[in-house]
Amino acid sequence: MAINRSVQTKPVSVAATQLARVAGEGSARHSHLLSLLEGTGPHSGRDLADAVHLLCSLHGRYPGLVEVALQRCPKGAVHEWLGRASDAFERERLYLVRLTAAVGPLPSTPGSAETEASLVAARHAIETLAMSERDGCALGAATALVCDWWPVRRLLDRAAARVGTDAPAPSLPDEASVVAIVDQATDSPGAARALAFGGEQLLLQHRALFDLLEARAEARGDF
Repeated sequence: MAINRSVQTKPVSVAATQLARVAGEGSARHSHLLSLLEGTGPHSGRDLADAVHLLCSLHGRYPGLVEVALQRCPKGAVHEWLGRASDAFERERLYLVRLTAAVGPLPSTPGSAETEASLVAARHAIETLAMSERDGCALGAATALVCDWWPVRRLLDRAAARVGTDAPAPSLPDEASVVAIVDQATDSPGAARALAFGGEQLLLQHRALFDLLEARAEARGDF
C-alpha cells in the first residue's frame, strides 16, 4: 500500500534566485566572452579592444546605473548599499576609461551606424531601469550589474595584461552584501517581482552587447 507523504521544501529566497539568474543568464555564459578570454589568434587583440571600447560606451559614462539609482533612492539600507556600490564603480569606471585609451582606437568595422544605434538604445534601457519608480526595480538592475561585472572584469584584466596596463584591485560589494540587501529590500511580492524584472533586463542588455561584439568580430573577418 502506497503511503503519501507531504514533502515540505524550503522556499528559495529572492536573493538566491537573483544570484541564480545572474549565473544562468549573465555574461559568464556567453560564448563570445569565453572566446575573448581564451582567444590567442591573430585577431584576439583587436577583438579585445573592440570589447573594451563598447563596454566603455555602455558603462564608462557618469552618472551610470548605480549613481542614478542612488540619487533617486530614499535614505536607508538600500541607499547605503548603493553608496558603497557607487564608490566601487567609480574606480571601475576610471579603470575602464584608462584601459580604453590604452588599447588603441576602435577597430574599423562595417555597420558602425548600427552599432551606435544599438549602444544608444542599451544606454537608454539601463537609464530607464535606474529611474524606475517600481520599488525594487533599480536595485534588481544594480545588484545584477555588480554580480555580472565579475566576468566582465576578467575580460578587462585580460585586455590590460595584453597592453601592459596595471589592473587595480576590485572593490565591488561582495556576494554576501548582495544577498543581505536583496532579502532586506524585497519584503513584498511586488518588490520581488520588480527586482527580478530589473535584474533580467540588465542581463539582457549585457547579453545583447556580447551578441553585438560577436557580430562585429564576424563582420571584420580576417581583414
